[in-house]
Amino acid sequence: MKLIFEKSVPGRHSSILPACDVPEVDLGVKREEPLNLPELCENDVSRHYTQLCQRVHGVNCGFYPLGSCTMKYNPRIDEEMAALPGFTNVHPLAPKASVKGSEAVLELAAKYLCEIAGMDGMTFQPAAGAHGEFTGVLLIKQYHDARGDKARTKIIVPDSAHGTNPATAAMCGYDVVNVASAPNGCVDLEALKAVLGPDTAGLMLTNPNTVGIFDENILEITRLVHEAGGLCYYDGANLNAVMGHVRPGDMGFDCIHMNLHKTFATPHGGGGPGAGAVGCKEFLKGFLPKSVLMEGEGSIQVRGFAGNFLVVVRALTYLMTLGKEGIPEASTNAVLNANYLMQKIKGTFTPAFDRVCMHEFVLDLSEFKKETGVSALDVAKSLIDHGMHPPTMYFPLIVHEALMLEPTETESKETLDEAAEIFRALYAQAYSDPDYMHAAPHHAQIGRPDEVKAARNPIVRWTEA
Repeated sequence: MKLIFEKSVPGRHSSILPACDVPEVDLGVKREEPLNLPELCENDVSRHYTQLCQRVHGVNCGFYPLGSCTMKYNPRIDEEMAALPGFTNVHPLAPKASVKGSEAVLELAAKYLCEIAGMDGMTFQPAAGAHGEFTGVLLIKQYHDARGDKARTKIIVPDSAHGTNPATAAMCGYDVVNVASAPNGCVDLEALKAVLGPDTAGLMLTNPNTVGIFDENILEITRLVHEAGGLCYYDGANLNAVMGHVRPGDMGFDCIHMNLHKTFATPHGGGGPGAGAVGCKEFLKGFLPKSVLMEGEGSIQVRGFAGNFLVVVRALTYLMTLGKEGIPEASTNAVLNANYLMQKIKGTFTPAFDRVCMHEFVLDLSEFKKETGVSALDVAKSLIDHGMHPPTMYFPLIVHEALMLEPTETESKETLDEAAEIFRALYAQAYSDPDYMHAAPHHAQIGRPDEVKAARNPIVRWTEA
């Protein structure tokens, strides 16, 4: 497919603007070189972007079980509210007295999210989940620094954590201490006790964890960290599994980030914007970032103004649409769907942990690959030919040949039944025709690019010949 610049024809344009009805004024400011913009008619532009849309797979195209990402359907009413002129036309430097509606949105969203998370304070400045992690760990750092406790230099991160967790801790100036998982996929308590000490600044953890299991020792885990003088940070990536049923604050966590673009149905992917709202307990509120519309007191600012405000509008609309009863129903159905799909697939591919899961589960294809030569990558690529987005591959690292599936609550029983049938068909095909799967996908716009080269030498802009 050609780029829009390559489709450009000199002199071609679309007459959609009225003739200028005021005198033209030369401001004396001119570019040294003409601005290079594509020249096309409206029909060409419409077809170009329609073709682009047809080349991608989104939640509105089909099943998207991308584990850990919670790719749920985004209700259209959320978009309609975020498109209201009273929100879209607000200037970020407008006087506070003139944006009472925007202020009310942030305050109400903060109230609801604090109630769901069991927190006392909230900031919406972080632009995404990892940015929220960074902000949350900075709260921990400010807390220890304010007390003069400079000896606390280490953040504990479980080996099943999201890769952003150790990166975040390191960016905040901490040494990262890895703690092993027990055979049941949860934190090994003895391994945790062995690394706790006067140098412990905190623990970063998500519960349910990355393999989709709720850690039954969570209260003991947070107690041990607190007894050592550390704080507990909750990675909210998996909050969709428990919202409305159990609160991270009640589990013993002191601060949390919430991916509004995961749990609360705002758009996810495509380059953003997202939102990683950060909540905290009362004793940390004084360290929250300052904001014109939300009265923070801290010395840090992680983003301009109130963050990605329209994402918060979408999230608040979602919360108000579902209400107090709908929020726990959504998480209940997310857990139900994950367990249903796992049971439908069992008998072919093997779950890494054969037990009741929460919102997601991990398949271990290690033995399957030994028998057939077909890898988790081959299965993932083959799913594309069946109109399904691949699940998360090779994550978490504690499971080899892993495929992690998260169906979310917005998928129907019929969709899950069809997905299970596809998995069973691919399981059989791996034994009968593995070479066909090695070459998959056969019907996608792109086959198997050199992903290492693409990551290390990306081409992110078009240069005119």
